[in-house]
Amino acid sequence: MPAGTEGAALSPERALERLDALGARMAKARAAIGAVIFGQEQVVEQTLIAVLSGGHALLIGVPGLGKSRLVETMGTVLGLDTKRVQFTPDLMPADIVGGEVLDEIEGRRSFRFVPGPVFCQLLMADEINRASPRTQSALLQSMQEHRVAIAGVEHVLPTPFHVLATQNPIEQEGTYPLPEAQLDRFLLAIDIGYPTLEAERAMLLATTGAATQIAEAVLSAAELIEAQALIRQMPVGEKVVDAILAMVRGGRPESTDIDVVSHHVAWGPGPRAAQALMLASRARAILDGRLTPSLDDVAVLAGPVLRHRMALNFSARADGVALDEVIGRLVERLG
Repeated sequence: MPAGTEGAALSPERALERLDALGARMAKARAAIGAVIFGQEQVVEQTLIAVLSGGHALLIGVPGLGKSRLVETMGTVLGLDTKRVQFTPDLMPADIVGGEVLDEIEGRRSFRFVPGPVFCQLLMADEINRASPRTQSALLQSMQEHRVAIAGVEHVLPTPFHVLATQNPIEQEGTYPLPEAQLDRFLLAIDIGYPTLEAERAMLLATTGAATQIAEAVLSAAELIEAQALIRQMPVGEKVVDAILAMVRGGRPESTDIDVVSHHVAWGPGPRAAQALMLASRARAILDGRLTPSLDDVAVLAGPVLRHRMALNFSARADGVALDEVIGRLVERLG
């Protein structure tokens, strides 16, 4: 979980006032994105939640559903410096993080660091599973520590820093599954489905005409940093905290009392899952115009938080048990 920017402590009254103002700003941001991205309200909401929480998101969907357009629009609306990397099997770590080059000036030679595309505020990692594990691992330190180490020297990334990666769930030819350690760095795994008939009609008319809808900036990078710090000061009730812990611990076969988990889960969510649920629930409450998260926020975000942090065993596959079914059982326990 990327470390959030810590803000100065505010009085409860001042914090609530600023949270209320933040909710209004984020409503404008969501509307600005929705004017360009059609029929993906839930996807837009969850992507905003990931960024507002200070985390990264993995967008999973077939080609042509607007994943690249969404990331580009997010960068514009949130006022972030955005770069894109097309992941391919021949991509090398230096193509992402950068490397040193040898310069010769007036007969004297020295090495100079040339930053890679990761030195931005919003990085789109397109088809991330097409790169080799060696290249994928180059993102681990960046996503977790917001810095990269080259030739023993650490280089700090810009603030804020977010990775929005895309993945095609259908075509697996020439791809490399993301390792569990990297998957755990993504705050949310967001499934993108096909739009409704009405949304697809609006998309068809808007994207094939002479006029092109262009997103406008609603926030700046500095305002986003301030919002991320403010999110961490949002009060959370004990009932919600207990529900998050119960859900995460209930998803571990070693500590659960749920039969479907103990019999069919190979490994369950770690502590980052609880952190992700806590931050994401706060962000969803803000987007919904509320000043504290509820059990409904935890239930809605259980899938995006847990589905890439759990794995089924061979018994589950033999019995036809799906991961969403297991997560559904955990949600049922919320009451």
